[in-house]
Amino acid sequence: MPNLKDLKNRIESVKSTRKITKAMQMVAAAKLRRAQESAEESRPYTERFNAVMAGLAASVGGSDSAPKLLGGTGSDQVQLLVVMTAERGLCGGFNGNIAKMARQKAASLKQAGKTVKILTVGKKGRDAMKREYGDLFVGHVDLSEVKRLAYTNAQDIARDIIARFDGAEFDVATIFYSKFVNVVTQIPTEQQIIPATFDGEADGGPATVYDYEPSEEEILAELLPRGVATQIFSALLENAASEQGARMSAMDNATRNAGEMIDKLTIQYNRSRQAVITNELIEIISGAEAL
Repeated sequence: MPNLKDLKNRIESVKSTRKITKAMQMVAAAKLRRAQESAEESRPYTERFNAVMAGLAASVGGSDSAPKLLGGTGSDQVQLLVVMTAERGLCGGFNGNIAKMARQKAASLKQAGKTVKILTVGKKGRDAMKREYGDLFVGHVDLSEVKRLAYTNAQDIARDIIARFDGAEFDVATIFYSKFVNVVTQIPTEQQIIPATFDGEADGGPATVYDYEPSEEEILAELLPRGVATQIFSALLENAASEQGARMSAMDNATRNAGEMIDKLTIQYNRSRQAVITNELIEIISGAEAL
């Protein structure tokens, strides 16, 4: 059983931990507001861009003149998994949930006889995947020095992926990230980016027929690389908001747990001190009676 000094030291230690978790919660709350605004402001552009690209892709269809980024290689044998996580931990199950989805996808592809390659964005994803699938890694993107995400960061990642695709290193590329809903809900998401797929739909009402100049194929060839970068940038922004939301929630839980532990340790400390005082009084009274 710990003595009074041990209990007191432990109480002070937990109080120090609570101060740290409370400070991290407040920092995460401040960062969350900015990250959430960035993610929400990017959604209308991404949705509209996808809608335009979906219309262009539908008009081209499966023609032989369709750009390679849209039509693909005609095979799905070699799959590139782009695992996008945070550079830091202490954010609950945020990183683990993304890595878990990527591991399940890799396992199912390997079971189907496919060749899997992995590109990680963020240290935590690399650390989570390297033990089981380290031999499948083909690259890593470190964003630890980036203070604020910019479109250029997504462009750099997109250029690397497209260069690998042009070099016939893979047939299909899929990104894994977490879509932000609110502070307590972040949804791990899987999205294919090569061959390009667009979920956008035309607005309600009669269908509109467009004449394109230059041709749809030329427009797509110009816009598809930007589309890949846009999808990656949107995923990065969603990830940033999800990370801060998860960290804020995790630190709030840690602060509450620390408070409960302090209360329990304080009760234990008071009972132990009372027992010590009682024993001392008994010894004094017994000694006085003996005289």
